[in-house]
Amino acid sequence: MSQQSILEIEKEIIEDFALFDSWEDKYEYIIDLGKKLPALEEEYKVTDNKIKGCQSTVWLVATQDNGRIFFKADSDAVIVKGLVSMLIKVLSGHRPEEILEAKLDFIREIGMMTHLAQTRSNGLLAMIKQMKNYALAYQTIQGLEKK
Repeated sequence: MSQQSILEIEKEIIEDFALFDSWEDKYEYIIDLGKKLPALEEEYKVTDNKIKGCQSTVWLVATQDNGRIFFKADSDAVIVKGLVSMLIKVLSGHRPEEILEAKLDFIREIGMMTHLAQTRSNGLLAMIKQMKNYALAYQTIQGLEKK
């Protein structure tokens, strides 16, 4: 079985959100996504793994396996946990260059940025930035290992 591309996963999320008529239903869906996200092990809930710029506490860790990056995260806020769950669904398991090139248009297409409070929008952008920073770091390491 081949792995879905980032664009294919984004398309699925857009289709999922199209099923809901109201933003109240969409928020409930986001909360459900957060509830399904496995809890992050306590050893990772340290200051170094906290995302700066989020009003809520968000911990994010990344590991690399066979050239692909895998993310794990947790948050103390249910909606934020759902948001990071969506980002993990889209970006986890992909190569650093794929993550760096991802435009994440699904966020705009589902109307997320216009329905989040400014502080949550900033937090979402901070999560994306941190995930791309991990991708850049792993890409740099992979480049050095090839030399």
